[in-house]
Formats: sequence, structure tokens, C-alpha cells
Amino acid sequence: MQSTRLNRLLNVILERFKQWLLNPWRRISLLIISLLFGNFAATALSTIAGQEGYLDVLYALICLLITEILNWLVYGSKGKIARSLGIDILNGFKIGFTYGLFLEASKLGS
Repeated sequence: MQSTRLNRLLNVILERFKQWLLNPWRRISLLIISLLFGNFAATALSTIAGQEGYLDVLYALICLLITEILNWLVYGSKGKIARSLGIDILNGFKIGFTYGLFLEASKLGS
């Protein structure tokens, strides 16, 4: 790739962002945000599915596929991909998503 000014600028921005993420508190805050966003996505998806009422099986299949694909990405490739921040964020989203679905199920069961 050519070393243009735009390419160099993007490389500098990316390196500064990587340095910013090396702080453990920032990493933990991003992981907590991903947990909360997963919980929000589960609540929103279950609310939409409950409101429409005719696509329940399709929404259940989508939730299952999301969870299984994220499981495959996080746990299926043990030696191939190092545990990076992106993988940990996806895993946090999955955990929040699953927790949100269980929370909605317990609300409906009581």
C-alpha cells in the first residue's frame, strides 16, 4: 500500500487508539459497556418479538445463531486467534445477551 498522507494519518490514529486501550480501566469499561449493550439488545429483541407475535420461531432461531456463532468465535479457535479486546467485547455482548433473555423469560414466568 502506498504511504499517502491519509494512510499515515489513519495509522497514527490507530496506534494512538491502541495505546489508549492499554489502560486496564478503559478496557474494563468497554467490557462492561458490551455487557450492558448485550442486555439491551436482548430486551429490545424480545420486546419486538412479543409485540409482533408471528415471528417467534424466527427470532428464537436468530438468537440461537447469534449465540452459537459468538461461541464458535470465542471458544472454537483456541490456538488460532489470540484473545484480543474485540473477542472479549463480543464475548461480553454474548453474556449480556444471554442474561437479558433469561431475565425476560423470568419476567414472563412470574
